[in-house]
Amino acid sequence: MEDPGNIGKSQSEFDRSVLESLREPLESGRIHISRAARQAEFPARFQFIGAMNPCPCGYLGHATRTCRCTPEQVARYQGRISGPLLDRMDIQVEVGALEPDELLRLPQGESSHAIAARVAAAAERQIRRQGCMNTALAGAALDVHCALDAHASNWLAGALKRLGWSARAAHRVLKVSRTIADLAAQESIALAHLAEAVQFRRVMADH
Repeated sequence: MEDPGNIGKSQSEFDRSVLESLREPLESGRIHISRAARQAEFPARFQFIGAMNPCPCGYLGHATRTCRCTPEQVARYQGRISGPLLDRMDIQVEVGALEPDELLRLPQGESSHAIAARVAAAAERQIRRQGCMNTALAGAALDVHCALDAHASNWLAGALKRLGWSARAAHRVLKVSRTIADLAAQESIALAHLAEAVQFRRVMADH
């Protein structure tokens, strides 16, 4: 049951120890609990969605509002989300504020029905191909189903070196790019799919 006191909380407002406890289930889909001489393991595969402001006042990088925070306050605020925890998040997107007139001029987006149908088709494609969703791929299965051609492989190696990302980040980029290809009904991962997946993790690299 969800704690009512946590509804609407920014990700960075939770205690750091609470956030860090998510690392194990995000990685393995299991959670281990040890109490005195007893140990227990439970399934804990879930979809994690978090949000946070860029700084305590919320206006860092805003086009018209001025941020009131010091660099030290910003660093301390953003530092509550550790690098190892960020490393386990597949997609990290920065959403900037829109001006009211810009917001009103936005075109009509794709319908939820059309998006749901495309997602269902992609999920079915994954199950048919490998017997599981892309997020569960690991080891040899990851190598087989997320294989890249020489050009894409060299591009990814260069991107990982430039951004200083870990092997865990590389594996997550591969799985996201495989999902992007599935949503586009493509049999293999193209460079465009890989580049899009890398862009979905740039928040970690830019801060």
